Amino acid sequence: MSISGAFSNALSGLTATSRAAELVSSNVANAMTEGYGTRSLALSTQTPGSGGVRIGGVLRQVDEALIGDRRLADAATGYHGAQNTFLQGVEQAIGTPDQPASLSGRLAQFEATLIEAAARPDSQTRQSAVLNAAQGLITHLKATSDHIQSARLDADQAIAGMVATLNAGLEDVRALNVKIQAAQARGADPSGLMDLRQQKIDALSPIVPLKQLPRDNGAVALVTTGGAMLLDGKPATLGFSTVNMIVPEMTRAGGALSGLTLNGQPLETGGDRSPLAGGALSGQFAVRDELAVVAQERLDGFARDLVERFQDPTLDATRAPGDPGLFTDAGAAFAPADEVALSSRLMLNAAVDPAQGGSLWRLRDGLGAAAQGNVGDASLLNGLIDRLGAIRTPVSGGFTSTAHSAAGLASELLSSTSSERLQTEARLGFASSQQQTLRQMELAQGVDTDAQLQKLMQIEQAYAANARVMSTADEMIQTLLAI
Repeated sequence: MSISGAFSNALSGLTATSRAAELVSSNVANAMTEGYGTRSLALSTQTPGSGGVRIGGVLRQVDEALIGDRRLADAATGYHGAQNTFLQGVEQAIGTPDQPASLSGRLAQFEATLIEAAARPDSQTRQSAVLNAAQGLITHLKATSDHIQSARLDADQAIAGMVATLNAGLEDVRALNVKIQAAQARGADPSGLMDLRQQKIDALSPIVPLKQLPRDNGAVALVTTGGAMLLDGKPATLGFSTVNMIVPEMTRAGGALSGLTLNGQPLETGGDRSPLAGGALSGQFAVRDELAVVAQERLDGFARDLVERFQDPTLDATRAPGDPGLFTDAGAAFAPADEVALSSRLMLNAAVDPAQGGSLWRLRDGLGAAAQGNVGDASLLNGLIDRLGAIRTPVSGGFTSTAHSAAGLASELLSSTSSERLQTEARLGFASSQQQTLRQMELAQGVDTDAQLQKLMQIEQAYAANARVMSTADEMIQTLLAI
């Protein structure tokens, strides 16, 4: 080998070791950076016979299969998390029996005040307690209904935010694809752009379950597990219109609530049929259009049962046929065709409410009584107690066919919600555990600082050896020149 050849080989070695040291420095500095892929040099020999080392490029080391599985776990966590949060809220709004302000607690208080009033039918104080307890029950049902509709509105607005995030994120990924392709075309290292692209896709993965597909020159395409192509060269555009208020009568099927469009074409958003099923976006649609609707139906079914118990014409002979009972539908008698949102329209009969011009004594003497009767007659109050504890089979609300008292139906309302919450919580726990496990596996494949420091020592030795070769070659040349 000639002196100039040795000099050239050593110079190429110095260049390679210098670049390798730069990559090790970058790896160590970004050991805690999200989405960072460990860098290494792709080295090969120069043209056979000439010696030296050639830098083939920078390799970004990531496990795409592991990242893909973790992204699907992110989506599953988002899907079950949205539903679990809603069901927890409804369960808390209904309340558990040990809480005095719960639905069961309000019913127990109402029954207790009726029993006390029946023991002293002449006491206005006890009649007033009955009125307050009944009003507290109505207030609780209205508050629970309001909570459900507020959760639907929150879900609707969350959907709008997620759609905006998806549209912006897909455009960002498209722009990064273009920059990565341009960088590779001019021979530059696109690893930093790939890190940023991975972070952008990771931010979208909890919203919809994404699969990443390779394309030419380092670009990627994004498709959902349900088959919706969100990015392949051009990004798809998702459409959604939010509302400012939601009431129980508003449904997507009725046209009052927006669905989802993909490039202007309507998409199915319900259950596993949706091409976007499985992420937080699908979870929020499930809350708005399924879980909350069922919860409202159950609450209205309970309210109907309560109204019909006291609207029975055999209970109070002073009421005219068709007149409302103690609990009314916005002041009128309840009609089965108008059950939707009944829990939010409940009112006490004006005949017994002094605030509406009524009189407390009608709780004892009858809602249609023109004047007070025997102050010691507790027959109507006892009848109210009997109706509250009567065993009836609910005719609506999706309850079981088992006959219940009012308190028993309240317990079934709570247990149905609690059962759904526990099932969703179990699924969320599994998805979260899977997500954390995959995340730990992903982190374990990240930058190993110990290995990088060992590599740096090898680079140092290689650098010193190449520098020694150049120094020796220089001495030889100087000696030849001195002859």
